[in-house]
Amino acid sequence: QVQLVESGGGLVQAGDSLRLSCAASGRTFSSFAMGWFRQAPGKDREFVAAIRWSGGNTYYRTSLKGRFTISGDNAKNTVSLQMNSLKPEDTAVYLCAARRTFSMFITSAEAYDYWGQGTTVTVSS
Repeated sequence: QVQLVESGGGLVQAGDSLRLSCAASGRTFSSFAMGWFRQAPGKDREFVAAIRWSGGNTYYRTSLKGRFTISGDNAKNTVSLQMNSLKPEDTAVYLCAARRTFSMFITSAEAYDYWGQGTTVTVSS
């Protein structure tokens, strides 16, 4: 049984920073990539960032480049998302996801095999 557990969400003011973390567990867990998605109330789930372990390539939603940074440790099955200069429009539930095997589509939610329950980020103006 693979579990992804997010932490680090909370209520902050516009301009503040937050760091989200995700830890994956499971006896035989390994992944090709891990990512972060978010879903705001009444909106579709959207891609935030992903990291491909082989080569360490990172991918970002274009509008978030420069404010958000994904990092992680493949050996420890952890991934983090550093979010700076937060805006009210960043308010959402942030979900961690993992893809087991090779995929060219790790910016797409459909590519992921495992999901966490999410952690809520609320940014007040």
